[in-house]
Amino acid sequence: MQAASCIPPGLRYPCGVNYPSQRLGLLIVVSGPSGTGKTTLCRKVCDGEKVVFSVSCTTRQPRPGEVDGKDYFFLEEDDFLARVGRGELFEHAQVHTRWYGTLKSYVYDNLRRGIDVIMDIDVQGAEQVRACQDELVRRCLVDVFILPPSVEELRARLAGRATEDAATFELRMKNAVAEMAHWPRYQYALVSDTRESDEARFRSLLDSERLRSSLREV
Repeated sequence: MQAASCIPPGLRYPCGVNYPSQRLGLLIVVSGPSGTGKTTLCRKVCDGEKVVFSVSCTTRQPRPGEVDGKDYFFLEEDDFLARVGRGELFEHAQVHTRWYGTLKSYVYDNLRRGIDVIMDIDVQGAEQVRACQDELVRRCLVDVFILPPSVEELRARLAGRATEDAATFELRMKNAVAEMAHWPRYQYALVSDTRESDEARFRSLLDSERLRSSLREV
């Protein structure tokens, strides 16, 4: 007589092997100076279903073509600081005299549903995320720093935008160089090359991180 199987109908593994079919989402923190293509890179891998781009709040003025609620939530400074006081922001930082931050509810809800969340934030915000003691964040976090090929190339890229006066441009360059010194704090560093190469390497990194056993809730 054939021995009875201990594998319940519909399950792939025997009794005692509990492998959840649903994983947690990755919390992907991406930092780097303006001009490295990090925002374009992040948006390329977002499909709006399994990977979403975290929409940040900011007190700066919209640039031409930016849409409130899609590119950023554009807030007045008083409103932004009130939200900070109520504990509604996952992280926040002041950059170039303007405030930026991320809503907690948006990030946590997506992670629990198995949706990867990409956060394009500065090094100050990244430090706040790393310091978070929430078990969900610690299990899901992966951080990546995007470096330009060189400072000269970064200057050329930013100069090509022609969106700022000379003083603001030089301040951005100074801050960019200071920001680049933080790359060793990140788990991964990606030196920007072509857009195609950057995207292929970034996707490969995310595919590997999705295999983490810590993303499977038992």
